[in-house]
Amino acid sequence: MNFARNGTSAAEGGTEVPLPEPGQKHRVILALAPNGAYKQKSDHPELPLSLDEIVQTAIEAQQAGTSLLHLHIRDENGSHSLDPKIYRRTIDAIQDQLGQRLIIQITSEAAGKFTPEQQISCIQSVNAESVSIALCEIIPDKTSLPVAQALFDWCATQQSRPQFILYSESDLLSYIEYRKQNIIPSAPHSILFVLGRYAKNQNSTEADLAPFLEHTGQIDVPWMACAFGSSEQQCLLYAASKGGHLRLGFENNLLNAHGHVAKSNTEQLQSIAREARNRDWHFATSQQAREILLIR
Repeated sequence: MNFARNGTSAAEGGTEVPLPEPGQKHRVILALAPNGAYKQKSDHPELPLSLDEIVQTAIEAQQAGTSLLHLHIRDENGSHSLDPKIYRRTIDAIQDQLGQRLIIQITSEAAGKFTPEQQISCIQSVNAESVSIALCEIIPDKTSLPVAQALFDWCATQQSRPQFILYSESDLLSYIEYRKQNIIPSAPHSILFVLGRYAKNQNSTEADLAPFLEHTGQIDVPWMACAFGSSEQQCLLYAASKGGHLRLGFENNLLNAHGHVAKSNTEQLQSIAREARNRDWHFATSQQAREILLIR
């Protein structure tokens, strides 16, 4: 089997990852969530918060085999932001360096700061190629359903591909019901299973995937998983073996597979790339990931 670096050379410091063979059915999308809404430099000095740090992280992530960047931005005070101007400036800076070699997925996370109306305004103002939407945030109660449905229809029309974040089996059952009611249209989208969000100390295990897997027979869209704690990579590799895609990074976890603080997001990516090679698995390029996710 041949290994390549999505267009990078050894001199550029990229980590070799396997590209899919012709006809390979399950090309694993590797996504990076490098910072999140809450962590600060006091949590880890290599947490990318500034524009330059986020751009450099995006470059390193793409070289290491990442095809999707889950993007959080901060305001001038270092706080979680949904400012469309900051989003657009950050997206433009990344694409100036990488072109279309990385899918940029913005977050609409409320983080206890933003209302559903503010989240929707951000989503529509930025109109990114991909956006993550926590279903329980955008639909806090049944009265929110008409507004949420209008947003989901807008995403379908604009081809801004949503990824619905599901924190529990209850969230997944709600998602399935919303699909049946056409509140969530059949337009292309994906879902993210968050493993261990409500576990003690947010330490995920492979068993956290089981409640989600019980219902995958009712799901006709790509799904991804993320996890917490030193078992993050073990959980994600298990998810990939079940047909899922992977999201890792400092947003959810600062520890490497040995339980020590990881040096950087790049170290985590390099580690999971080695495990993928050991299993003779293939990561999707950005072009292949766009085909899987039906991104414009």
